Amino acid sequence: MAADVIAFYVFAAIAVVASLLVVGQRSPIYSVLLLIASFAALAGLYVLLDAPFVAVIQIIIYAGAIMVLFLFVVMLLNVPHEAVPEDAGRPVVPRGPRRLGALLGVALLAELIWSLWRASGAHDAQTAMAGAHSAADVQSVRQIGYVLFADYGFAFEVTSILILVAMVGAVVLAKREL
Repeated sequence: MAADVIAFYVFAAIAVVASLLVVGQRSPIYSVLLLIASFAALAGLYVLLDAPFVAVIQIIIYAGAIMVLFLFVVMLLNVPHEAVPEDAGRPVVPRGPRRLGALLGVALLAELIWSLWRASGAHDAQTAMAGAHSAADVQSVRQIGYVLFADYGFAFEVTSILILVAMVGAVVLAKREL
């Protein structure tokens, strides 16, 4: 029991410190590598919670695929260190990207309200958290996949669209300065 508590504090400290350093780094490459370290620490926390499947998925999907993709995009764009603007004033952003950002923000807020409304609807807290499936109902990877893509397919699709928009935005911002 004491070893679990020590492991929890070690993994939690690594996750928090790495996450804080992601924001504080000037080099985007180091930020991506620190984010991978944070994801690995979260996978360790999942193992401590007796959720090895989620831990493996955390490593394979996030640290393995998505972060490698982000690292590839950062290296492809050859983004230099963060430059502090000499002008203290706000940069001028054209109205088109601002309107698109506002529209995406409203869509994200609407999705959040819809998710909270659906979770708090005529369900009790346990049913809302478990997605109407108990732990006994989900015993194999096939059943987990079915539950994820049948009940939570919309969340997966929205996440992929958000990642795509973030990458397109990074490319547009990097190409504008060239």
